[in-house]
Amino acid sequence: MTAKDTYKSIGGPGEGLFKDNGSRFIARAYPVESEAEVKEIVAAIKKEYHDARHHCFAYRLGQDGGTWRANDDGEPSGSAGRPILGQIDSAGLSDVLVVVIRYFGGIKLGIPGLIRAYKTSAADALAAAQVVEKVAGRWYSLHFPYGDLPAVMKLVKDLDLPQRGQSFLADCTLDVRVRNSLERDFLERMEKLGIFTG
Repeated sequence: MTAKDTYKSIGGPGEGLFKDNGSRFIARAYPVESEAEVKEIVAAIKKEYHDARHHCFAYRLGQDGGTWRANDDGEPSGSAGRPILGQIDSAGLSDVLVVVIRYFGGIKLGIPGLIRAYKTSAADALAAAQVVEKVAGRWYSLHFPYGDLPAVMKLVKDLDLPQRGQSFLADCTLDVRVRNSLERDFLERMEKLGIFTG
């Protein structure tokens, strides 16, 4: 595997908890691949923990981590989302969302206290999740006549491409995930076969 192909993420959810002066900070870490997925999870958490005071979160997406956001959800600016994002970054992860749910305990913690609470709970959640190596790439939808099925499946096997959404009728469709380093080879071979890739 080439270095440009891979990056670190988490393989499943992780949870962390931090308590200070009666306030509880429940942190949840999730593997995600899109902003739509982030929105769904955050909405579900707000529904599940509807009685909590704050639902702060941060995420980083993509191999290069270029898509990110940090949200303080009503906490003082920079006291929640940024510390959460900082933990994702210090763990060297991407395709990760961390949400921290805060139940207010009646005593204000001040900015340094909030930063410590969000940072610690986020770190706990990430430490509880299994770190995995992800291969950077993208999904392609293939459309081809049934007669081309053997040639397509040989190519899929040769390049060891993960698959989903198969339909092998008169007109076949198949989704395959192509890693970045194989993309040019894959597209050239598909073009030779005369197969449309979307």
